[in-house]
Amino acid sequence: MSFLIGLIAGIFGGLVGLGGGVVMVPLMTRFMALAQARAHGTSLAVVVVGGLSGAFAYALEGSVDYGAALILAVTASATARMGAHYCSVLPEWRLKRHFGCILVATAFLLVVKPYLEFLAVFSLTGWAAAAALAATGLATGFIAGLLGVGGGAFLIAGMVIFVGMSQHIAQGSSLLSMVPAAAVGAWAHWRRGNVEAAILPGLASGILFGAFLGGVVANYLPEQTLRFIFAIVLTRLGVALIRKNLGQEKNESCETQGERDVPLRK
Repeated sequence: MSFLIGLIAGIFGGLVGLGGGVVMVPLMTRFMALAQARAHGTSLAVVVVGGLSGAFAYALEGSVDYGAALILAVTASATARMGAHYCSVLPEWRLKRHFGCILVATAFLLVVKPYLEFLAVFSLTGWAAAAALAATGLATGFIAGLLGVGGGAFLIAGMVIFVGMSQHIAQGSSLLSMVPAAAVGAWAHWRRGNVEAAILPGLASGILFGAFLGGVVANYLPEQTLRFIFAIVLTRLGVALIRKNLGQEKNESCETQGERDVPLRK
């Protein structure tokens, strides 16, 4: 099952150029009965493998901006531990709802990804570009640590829209930059017992094979059609998670209010 989940996540990542965390987490929670926080930590550990493999492929073609990747990696690593900490203390229903929001946001970015260069209104250089990259890395690192995803969609959007980087180089730089942040977040999750070590080999081997297969298939299928299909699936999953856990907030508020009222009754 772990190999199959890794394979599906890898195919998804290879087809649309993103990490497989958005696929791995819901599959692990549903079919392997992992707790939400544990699925996040395990996913983040596997993202390290997928990021290294993808970054190497892009580096061979010279499609990596090492300066941008360094800024993103350093800043994302700084906030990844913080995200992992909050993942451990937040109730499961909140994690699921936050993850649902990320699925919807990722689905939107999947659809607009081919048009990001047309949406770019800035072409920052020098310190301004470095500041924009640092802000992108800080936000994405926290999201990665909290929700167990690489955050590639957000990194790519930041590089293309604010810095004016080409789509291809942005993807290669994103894959390289997410590796240190994912490693830091995965280590923080490991220390908190949020990594299922027994299934890591299956997930890792599956995502490596799946990413290669997805990349091959993407050369023969209309990519934008695939993006729309995956975007619809992610949106439905995300909306379902958000709606399913909305009632939990009301219940928690009622329970909290009840606890406050107990001393008054006494």
